[in-house]
Amino acid sequence: MDRIDRLDWTLIQTFLAVAAEGSLSGAARALGVSQPTLGRQVRAMEEQLGITLFYRQSKGLRLSAEGEALMPYATAMSNAASGLATIAAGHDNSLQGTVRITASEFTAMYSLPPILARLRSDHPDIQIELNATDLSENLLFREADIAVRMYRPTQLEVVTKKLGVLKLGFFAAKSYLDQRGAPSSVDELMQHDLLGYDRSERFIRAAAKMGWQLSRDDFAFRCDSQQVHCEMIRMGAGIGVMACALGAKLPDVEPVLPDFPVPGLELWLTTHEAVRHTPRVAAVWKVLEDGLRPELSQDSTIPIMHSP
Repeated sequence: MDRIDRLDWTLIQTFLAVAAEGSLSGAARALGVSQPTLGRQVRAMEEQLGITLFYRQSKGLRLSAEGEALMPYATAMSNAASGLATIAAGHDNSLQGTVRITASEFTAMYSLPPILARLRSDHPDIQIELNATDLSENLLFREADIAVRMYRPTQLEVVTKKLGVLKLGFFAAKSYLDQRGAPSSVDELMQHDLLGYDRSERFIRAAAKMGWQLSRDDFAFRCDSQQVHCEMIRMGAGIGVMACALGAKLPDVEPVLPDFPVPGLELWLTTHEAVRHTPRVAAVWKVLEDGLRPELSQDSTIPIMHSP
């Protein structure tokens, strides 16, 4: 019992990271420390507890039976520590420090850079961490302070605000339209090379609700990355869906069937209720809201693509 009572919290963090990543190298990247340091920490925890936590295998490390048994307790400790940090952050009245934002890769690349550059100019004492990912960060455990999400969050204990709808439309490169011609109807559109999605069926489901039947086989090119779609459109690979605000800024693409009601994406700001009124979080929230809203529509009649 004494050995467990004296167990360093850093060792438990290391244990959880290695278990999650399946290797010392992956855990080192996730924690931002060296691989040899993590190796020493794992050995130290094993020696202190008197058990083997991991077995080596060809593709990394796997948990031992004893390590598996420890996982729920180590996870509970991590969640409790995150909860303590969230509550403490909510009482920090300083307009300085770090605010961590999570946003989709598309939003992080095409919408946030000018907004965050202005934020850095207006609030130089606030440091920004931006996690560009299409995975959902858990605000309850302080994986992020503010999330910019293209669907309505449903977690409890979070504050959300809908900013508007990101209008989408069909676009194609001028070079493609010069070669193939511009379709004047949906039937003609279906005769073109369409750029669509791979595993995500969100657009297919939204189109079905509008009476337009699509399947993966209707797409000549399939990829779930919005950035790749934009580049493929620009390179003349076919007709694809793009944010209208972005398409209007690109001189080498043109709208296709601009009156066709392509389902849009709602944009929401979200934060944990415990940190919503922390000065630095509130300041970043306002800058994000003011910066993102002008490119969004407030038209409630636009059909919506709901969360995957």
